[in-house]
Amino acid sequence: MPTPHIVGWGHTPFGKLDNIDAEQLFRDAALPAIASAGLTPDDIDGVFVGHFNGGFVRQDFSGALAAVAIPALRHVPSVRLENACATGSAAIWGALDALASGRLKRVLVVGFEKMNTLPNAQIGEVLLKCSYVKEEGDTPGGFAGVFGQITAGYFERFGDQSDALAAIAAKNHANGVHNPYAHLRRDLGFDFCRQPSDKNPFVAGPLKRSDCSLVSDGAAALVLAMEPLPGALVPAVRWRSRTQVNEYLPLSRRDPTRFEGAALAWSRGLAEARASLDDLQFVETHDCFTIAELLEYEAMGLAPHGQGARVILDGITCKDGRLPVNPSGGLKSRGHPIGATGVSQHVMAAMQLSGTAGAMQIAHARVGAVFNMGGAAVANYLSVLETA
Repeated sequence: MPTPHIVGWGHTPFGKLDNIDAEQLFRDAALPAIASAGLTPDDIDGVFVGHFNGGFVRQDFSGALAAVAIPALRHVPSVRLENACATGSAAIWGALDALASGRLKRVLVVGFEKMNTLPNAQIGEVLLKCSYVKEEGDTPGGFAGVFGQITAGYFERFGDQSDALAAIAAKNHANGVHNPYAHLRRDLGFDFCRQPSDKNPFVAGPLKRSDCSLVSDGAAALVLAMEPLPGALVPAVRWRSRTQVNEYLPLSRRDPTRFEGAALAWSRGLAEARASLDDLQFVETHDCFTIAELLEYEAMGLAPHGQGARVILDGITCKDGRLPVNPSGGLKSRGHPIGATGVSQHVMAAMQLSGTAGAMQIAHARVGAVFNMGGAAVANYLSVLETA
């Protein structure tokens, strides 16, 4: 059976990009992706756009921006998909389904977001739309407040894990120094991440500023096809499995300290890939907050529930550890433009598996995984990828 492949990719720098509009972001990610696949825009027969928006910019109907950004795409079918912080993966899944149907042959996926358009308080209000607004919409501190409550609940049950959270933050910032696309390329160190200070105050519950991903603008793009393309300028990467598992949106209907939907995505995805964690050389995971990465260690099976701290404190997920997690710096360092994140994670994985990750490169990377989630582990997407 034919297997879908990543045959090209592009990525803008992430950061506060005041003078770049959505069309330019789209173009700056898409054109390099198309060129790296050895194609021109005329070769693309479908466009899938990941864009959360939620009020960050006035322009909705953003699937239609494809032709504004790249006129050659004027008559090419284009659609926008949205699934909270997993919006980029939703766009990828839509493209993969279209490829599998045989309806399309060469598709472009672009995820983008302009977030730095509003005051911080309003940004928090927009992000809270990714929670169950009926019950969680007035949470102090916005979405950081939601994860602050999750963190406080975890600490109450399993003890103060601030050392582990600081170690996760420090690891990801150290990794991000080597990522040319990262929003914050600075090694903050464990002590800075561990101790509250004027530059690192508490934001919500036990979470400090260093525990929270950045508010970023940026875009990332992939070109997908059912087989490698002979003229591509980059080595192809293929899926071994892809999995989506949903979970209750209200935290009141589940244990907030246990990402059960994510755990199911991991178990199903690894089983379909006929793989175990021991077969992976790296993971790119969704560290919107450091507590999320810790809970994802447990969900992927690196530790039992309540013991995720030992994974980072034992160095298992460091770049030189048994299973490096977020060698790109993750959302923590790279940034988290909502619609771009899932696509960006797949670009980072493709770079690793093609041996083109530069100073981020994990030696002998042949198989890796990407975990992207929307909301508090509500929409859970897992890709297991390998070198073609």
